[in-house]
Amino acid sequence: MSPLYTRAVIALGSNLGERSDTLSAAVADLVDPPEVRLLAISPIVQTKAVGGPPDQPDFLNMVIAVETSLPPLGLLEHCHDVEQKHLRVREVRWGPRTLDVDIITYGDVVSSDPELTLPHPRAAERAFVLYPWSLIDPAAELNGERVGDLAAKAADFADLATFDGFQNSAAADVTATEITGVPGAGERP
Repeated sequence: MSPLYTRAVIALGSNLGERSDTLSAAVADLVDPPEVRLLAISPIVQTKAVGGPPDQPDFLNMVIAVETSLPPLGLLEHCHDVEQKHLRVREVRWGPRTLDVDIITYGDVVSSDPELTLPHPRAAERAFVLYPWSLIDPAAELNGERVGDLAAKAADFADLATFDGFQNSAAADVTATEITGVPGAGERP
């Protein structure tokens, strides 16, 4: 990585419209400017909505790793521009949306700025972020713990399913053993 670039991890989710197509187009939009370079892209997982109004459609989620010359707030503005391009509406907190783009980490930056808290304040609790991230960077850590281990302990871990691109096909459940390599990891009583 160039000294002028910083590595960032970005999570994307969608539960309205053509979810898979939206995610693919959003990744292309995020890495379109020369200031953002794609390093890795995770497979897509399907999950139940976490928080927000009940009875929302399932989300498709993924994570990308990029390197960027944009400052943190510049990257946030770019992420918001991409959300707007895909008709993101912010009516209800954690409500249904065509696209959600969150910066999870930006290098080693730690910030409690209300506009952009880094690392993302709820990432360590969300398997839908942690599991895809562990697939593209198994050694990645958040708050001093491997993201795969955090994923296996997250409350929403049991609701994760791999997504094969077909809306009506049965998705395979993800197991904690698959991400941690430890038999019995993440089992719940």
